Amino acid sequence: MRQHLTKQAYKSVMAAMENGAKIDREIADHISTGMKEWSIQNGATHYTHWFQPLTGSTAEKHDAFFELEPDGEVMEKFGGGQLVQQEPDASSFPNGGIRNTFEARGYTAWDPTSPAFIMGTTLCIPTVFVAYTGEALDYKTPLLRSLQSIDQAATAVCKYFDKNVNKTIATLGWEQEYFLIDSALASSRPDLDLSGRTLLGHASAKGQQLDDHYFGAIPSRVLNFMRDMETECMLLGIPVKTRHNEVAPNQFELAPIFEEANLAVDHNSLLMDVMRKVASRHHFKVLFHEKPFAGINGSGKHNNWSLSTNTGVNLLSPGSTPMKNLQFLTFFINTIKAVHDHEELLRATIASASNDHRLGANEAPPAIISVFIGSQLTKVLDELEKVTDGKLSPEEKTDLKLNVVGKIPEVILDNTDRNRTSPFAFTGNKFELRAVGSTANCANPMTVLNAIVAKQLMEFKEEVDALIKGKKLKKDEAIFNVLRDYIKKSKKIRFEGDGYGEAWEKEAKKRGLSNNKTTPTALKAKISKKSIALFEDLNIMSRVESEARYEIEIEDYAMRIQIEGRLLGDIARNHVIPTAIKYQNTLIENVRGLKEIYGKDFKKVAHEQMLIIEEISDHMANINKGITDMTEARKKANNAKDAVETAHLYCDEVKPFFEDIRYHCDKLEILVDDELWPITKYRELLFTK
Repeated sequence: MRQHLTKQAYKSVMAAMENGAKIDREIADHISTGMKEWSIQNGATHYTHWFQPLTGSTAEKHDAFFELEPDGEVMEKFGGGQLVQQEPDASSFPNGGIRNTFEARGYTAWDPTSPAFIMGTTLCIPTVFVAYTGEALDYKTPLLRSLQSIDQAATAVCKYFDKNVNKTIATLGWEQEYFLIDSALASSRPDLDLSGRTLLGHASAKGQQLDDHYFGAIPSRVLNFMRDMETECMLLGIPVKTRHNEVAPNQFELAPIFEEANLAVDHNSLLMDVMRKVASRHHFKVLFHEKPFAGINGSGKHNNWSLSTNTGVNLLSPGSTPMKNLQFLTFFINTIKAVHDHEELLRATIASASNDHRLGANEAPPAIISVFIGSQLTKVLDELEKVTDGKLSPEEKTDLKLNVVGKIPEVILDNTDRNRTSPFAFTGNKFELRAVGSTANCANPMTVLNAIVAKQLMEFKEEVDALIKGKKLKKDEAIFNVLRDYIKKSKKIRFEGDGYGEAWEKEAKKRGLSNNKTTPTALKAKISKKSIALFEDLNIMSRVESEARYEIEIEDYAMRIQIEGRLLGDIARNHVIPTAIKYQNTLIENVRGLKEIYGKDFKKVAHEQMLIIEEISDHMANINKGITDMTEARKKANNAKDAVETAHLYCDEVKPFFEDIRYHCDKLEILVDDELWPITKYRELLFTK
């Protein structure tokens, strides 16, 4: 920017990025000219407004850098108007009823806080996407609003501790898990191609049970892919840092350096696009589905979230003085209280048809939201819970500041372990939301996390100010009093044990925590009075926007189960049953031949063949009946009165058939001759390097 913009234009962009200042039209013209020159010098011929609609993927419409003049001459052109705003067709993107099909107009608007980048020969300009009537139709718009809310709320609380703080930034470090499968083998599987996961397939004799893949030597072909991908990422400004083998065979993970949350979200969405393109060059197919293979671990996208200030302080990291540690405790406890008060909403943000396969499957956190902080920090909170109500004696102040608050850094040094069964765990200087699915757009959970913490911090400040003014407590005394109250009120959300066991389910129920195991049940929290009021109060989403998103996600769930049901029926009837019949006929011919040779005694010799013939018939009958019954259940779901009932019917009446149909298909896989079996097997998909 320094090289291609005037000083005034550069300062204007930086002010927009750092302080949210507006860029006037004349300056926008200067910026667009500099951006065009830079991109053309780097091989760009087209430009696009790059946005993230509610489809879960990215979107772009490319335009060339030229226009025709009235005299027929071609002129290179890219002005401020084209930079700042475009009008893509909005009718075919999910809108949850905000727009009618015939109302096509929507707008993309430049987000200067996220740098433009070049993909191939196209200049990509990150933008928000809104309807003609102003409602958000993307993930970025609510995220930006939530970032503004957390900035204002956290900065106001920071003033208790440091008057120099004038901006607070939510930071995000995501960890992306994924599978790499040979593209030729993956293309042989209709289920992988169309649904992203294997709907049938018998488990390989060797899976992940030896733990030999985890952190093992990266296969050379995969390493070549990773190097190529990392080069692409660096050219695009994505600061990828970590790569390693994950637990399941052919499963891997990468992670970047922490960034400001909006940029981190954009980079994750961009990275998934880059990975698909680079994988194709290396004859791989990259799988982001949360559970592409049964019987082995699925993939998540851990979201590591924290807050930092313009003074360079991580608000979730202890400091060198009791005052800095009191600041840490303030944000630490308020975050726990926020999760406690909105645990159902947080659960709803990670809900999807694909993530339902993973949550609680002894590889990922359960559907019950809880907070893990470790035994040592639990002791600290227990000590704070004993704080005297009202004014503190000099002895109490000394004890708190020196023996409790002052020793927090030492406590955390000895408390670095993590609880992998916890959906929301404190890991030293950040909270890790471990339950996010690998296909998810990070903006969804981050918007909610920012919002609930912002709301909580606002309430905290009101209560502290009221105690200082009303009861005339000193600032520290007021803060300790409010924190003590929050520790008591949020205690039930904290859990240090095994989240996988039935004992925790029973304990969570006693505590009054929700256990929304399926997406249709979980999503209801998004349109509760409490959630709608939260978003409206913070100007993050209107009621219309909240209800629209609920409608989109509930419809998406039903459609994905519908696609999987139709796919499973097609594969089972068009591939599995005909192959089973072909092999059965071979066995029948074998039995006939044995009868010719052995006469009346053939039954003894052909006994095993006869059993296999009968077993194949039984499995085929069960498959056929299962598909017929599933089809009837699907028809019932399709004729439901509304999208919500449709989703629940697909969840409760259609989806249960999948496992039974799969069971009988998988049994046929190990009965039928391997040379005849038409579908690539797990041992080939997962162990081909």
